[in-house]
Amino acid sequence: MIWVIQGLLAAIFLGLYDVFKKISVNKNGVLVVLFFTVLCNVFISLPFLIGSRINPVFFQEIGFYIPEITPREHGLILIKSSIIIGSWILSFLAIKHLPITIVAPIRATGPLWTLIGAILIFHEQLNALQWVGMVVTLLFFYFFSIAGKSEGIQFRRNKWVLFIILGTLLSVMSGLYDKYIIREIDRLSVQVWFSMYQLPVMSLVMLTVWFPNRKKYNPFKWRWSIPLISVALMVSDYLYFYAVSQPESLISILSALRRGGVVVAFVFGAIFLKEKNIKTKGFYLLGILAGITCIALGSA
Repeated sequence: MIWVIQGLLAAIFLGLYDVFKKISVNKNGVLVVLFFTVLCNVFISLPFLIGSRINPVFFQEIGFYIPEITPREHGLILIKSSIIIGSWILSFLAIKHLPITIVAPIRATGPLWTLIGAILIFHEQLNALQWVGMVVTLLFFYFFSIAGKSEGIQFRRNKWVLFIILGTLLSVMSGLYDKYIIREIDRLSVQVWFSMYQLPVMSLVMLTVWFPNRKKYNPFKWRWSIPLISVALMVSDYLYFYAVSQPESLISILSALRRGGVVVAFVFGAIFLKEKNIKTKGFYLLGILAGITCIALGSA
């Protein structure tokens, strides 16, 4: 069950990733922050890619060898990069404008949307534990939306809430896609080329969206937390991909474990950002996580 431990560690670093995002985008140019985050991902990945071509034996010995992949496999990874860039743009914008103690529980509902998609698209039949998990998660999500009203956040009308929900849905799509491509493509190749392809995709976004309207956006300020976004994400993805690549791993369990990372972000918002209604939102977050755990156990 080492993949479970890897899933938990991936969750912690994913929580730190959300924390560094919040610090980086606060009163800052979101798209430029995201562009530099992607650029940092490339700088971290490039030495492993080049080193695997120059001295493959050494990189095989240390466990970071990046094998060559086919054009078809490059295409599959490019699709993943495009999905994730869309998710990141929505999520970065949302986390800038919403309290992190609002964003974190919404992101935790990822496995719920996976289950709903399985029902609607694949007509799956749920077992009793999955139904319990779905009902509990939806119930506490509703309570959570009511708690948001006390902070002036109307879930039905607030576009940033819609953004984080859509960003979470795209992340769910990427998670399902991971299980497919990791079984076909070397996990390190996926991680490295996924990071490399983010740059051309994000560059296209900058040229078509940001550059023509750059005067309308907040000015960009460099912050120490921007490269830490990349470091936290790369470590989380490394652990997650390693866990997913193991034959005995269960994507439903890993998805639920990964959602546990929101606790890190929630605690940060409570202690350092002094956000409101922490006890109420914390109780509802635990309810959401309890529901997600039931879904995971039922899926297992």
